[in-house]
Amino acid sequence: MKPERIVSAKAIDDRTLMVKFTNLEFKKYDISKLLENPMFMTLSNPVFFRNFTVEPGGYALVWNDEIDISEYELLQNGISCTEEEIERYIESIHHVAR
Repeated sequence: MKPERIVSAKAIDDRTLMVKFTNLEFKKYDISKLLENPMFMTLSNPVFFRNFTVEPGGYALVWNDEIDISEYELLQNGISCTEEEIERYIESIHHVAR
């Protein structure tokens, strides 16, 4: 079975990501626990936190050469989203695209 990959992602506040996967599942991921690790402390800066890319192939969200979060971590430890949250996410992407 092929592992799921990241299709898209968005910061929905200063600590939470919403991530869409290839299986069309949406997960919310709170980075608060990661901030206990000195390697991830830079993510506490809201401007830096919101400035990430999806790695080609959808294997991770990447901030710089030192900071990334794998698709496995996001999928396994993220929280499933409600239909309402998914609708808001989709609307926000369409507003940005226009």
